[in-house]
Amino acid sequence: MAVGMAAPRAVYACDPEHSRGRLHAEPPSKTRSAFRRDCDRVIHSTAFRRLKHKTQVFVFHEGDHYRTRLTHSLEVAQIARAIARQLGLDEDLTEALALAHDLGHTPFGHAGERALDGCLHAWGGFDHNAQTLRVVTTLERRYPAFDGLNLSWETLEGIVKHNGPLTDKDGRPAGRYAETGVPHAIADYVRGHDLELSSIAGLEAQVAGLADDIAYDAHDIDDGLRAGLFAIDDLAAVPLIGGIVADIDARFPRLDQPRRGAELVRELISHLIGDVVAETQRRLGESLPASPGEVRRLGRPTAAFSAAMAAAEREIKAFLFKRMYRHERVMAIMQDAEAIVRDLFGHYRANTGELPPGWLPAEASDVELARGIGDFIAGMTDRFAIVEHQRIFDLTPELR
Repeated sequence: MAVGMAAPRAVYACDPEHSRGRLHAEPPSKTRSAFRRDCDRVIHSTAFRRLKHKTQVFVFHEGDHYRTRLTHSLEVAQIARAIARQLGLDEDLTEALALAHDLGHTPFGHAGERALDGCLHAWGGFDHNAQTLRVVTTLERRYPAFDGLNLSWETLEGIVKHNGPLTDKDGRPAGRYAETGVPHAIADYVRGHDLELSSIAGLEAQVAGLADDIAYDAHDIDDGLRAGLFAIDDLAAVPLIGGIVADIDARFPRLDQPRRGAELVRELISHLIGDVVAETQRRLGESLPASPGEVRRLGRPTAAFSAAMAAAEREIKAFLFKRMYRHERVMAIMQDAEAIVRDLFGHYRANTGELPPGWLPAEASDVELARGIGDFIAGMTDRFAIVEHQRIFDLTPELR
């Protein structure tokens, strides 16, 4: 099969005709599969539109060419579909997961999440993955018969578990939640709709998680170069990237820097995608799963980077962490952004009447009040948070 061609649907792929269904029963569509409907519902959601003005690393008004959560999600979807196509997976489910994975993010990227997590510490903290589940099951209110988007079980499972199981087989929190516990939004939801937190997610979700890593690596290099936080030659010492840069320079010795950087990003994405496809095919050849259920029962990821590529990818992230995410210019802006989130939370705690009508239950408990404020702030775009801060306070950081 030529590279890039769609493989036939594989036996280990999730099949919309055999979906476990939706929490609220709905008649099937005459023209769209269950997973295509999920993808369309994500695209038409209010939370998805707000991603246009939620930052990745650079705040929205720093420039029109930096990534936002929306452009990141579109890039993840493109990469995820490219991988799914070669593996014979369901592309619609893969796309739905890629487009939905960041719906729960706060304004101001990870800085906003850190601040909101601190504000909500006494009430269970804040986790963007759990917030995404909350968005698609509760906070979106577009349908007459239910809250949320009423997505298929497979889509909800992938949203929650695309980075791995949340518990062990005995229900003890595992992985990133081993110390903090499963976030309350997820724990509360699965009591009524079991997403099997101890199992590996389907392959479509695993691919979406890897596509997220690939997109981050590539576009943060692109944005970091554009912002002047580092140069292409600084990247030459990073394994994998150094070889790509050397090959580009050999083929195009007089290439200008913007095209040199763009070629680097393209080649990096191709290398990472190719490695994921090859390693996943190798693992599939070893385990020979005959159904999506068997994929979930394997106990380890099937979609993955090879060991060598995983090590190289960690080196890329280490470079970006030091030279971009911890750059003094970025850190200064993010500290101011965290202060904005903390200020807003404190103000709404003291002035609950300023929340939108109907946002809180009539007799809200302290926990419901705090979490409701968290929901409101998490849904803000960067610019709405800044404007709201300017309305309330005399001095608002410029975030520049």
